[in-house]
Amino acid sequence: MTTPPKTSQAAGRVWQRMLSGRRLDLLDPSPLDVEVEDIAHGLARVARWNGQTSGAHIFSVAQHTLLVEAVMRERNPRIDARLRLAALLHDAPEYVIGDMISPFKAVIGESYKAVERRLLAAIHIRFGLPAALDEAIERQIKAADRGAAYLEATSLAGFTKAEAKRLFGSDPGLPQTMQDDYLTPWSAGKAEKRFLTRFQALCDPGS
Repeated sequence: MTTPPKTSQAAGRVWQRMLSGRRLDLLDPSPLDVEVEDIAHGLARVARWNGQTSGAHIFSVAQHTLLVEAVMRERNPRIDARLRLAALLHDAPEYVIGDMISPFKAVIGESYKAVERRLLAAIHIRFGLPAALDEAIERQIKAADRGAAYLEATSLAGFTKAEAKRLFGSDPGLPQTMQDDYLTPWSAGKAEKRFLTRFQALCDPGS
């Protein structure tokens, strides 16, 4: 598929109105139109695994990103807070475009990925991160993401450990107390609040 144009001319309405009042252009997103409150609100209401998880609530993308950051932190407790912020924000574009399952992303192809990359770059710039992360950092985040997916798959989505290991790699070994917290689906309000609290802590690690 062809890459979507960077401008929104002649493309109809391509912006999303946020509760903050911001209007975010999906094809040419400006960092000035990105607000963390909008991100937290949206991600807390987007379901992982297409909603096919156990529990009284959906397992939200907001909760997933917190789990990814926790896995990354457990693997390397001395890792810089800004890198953990990048982990927390790794799926932030989904507050606009939703969480499309990986098999469907593969069907759609490059068009989806191009939109996702532009949104993530705008989000990074808004919060003081490089538009594109170093490849080594990307690998660390991806490894933590796969570890989180393993835990979600086996605890919430009905996968056997063998299936999950084949698809996502090994169990990341997160302490049981943390698993009990992060893998119990939260309400949207709790997920939103926890996301904002963690975001603030990572932005102001000395406060």
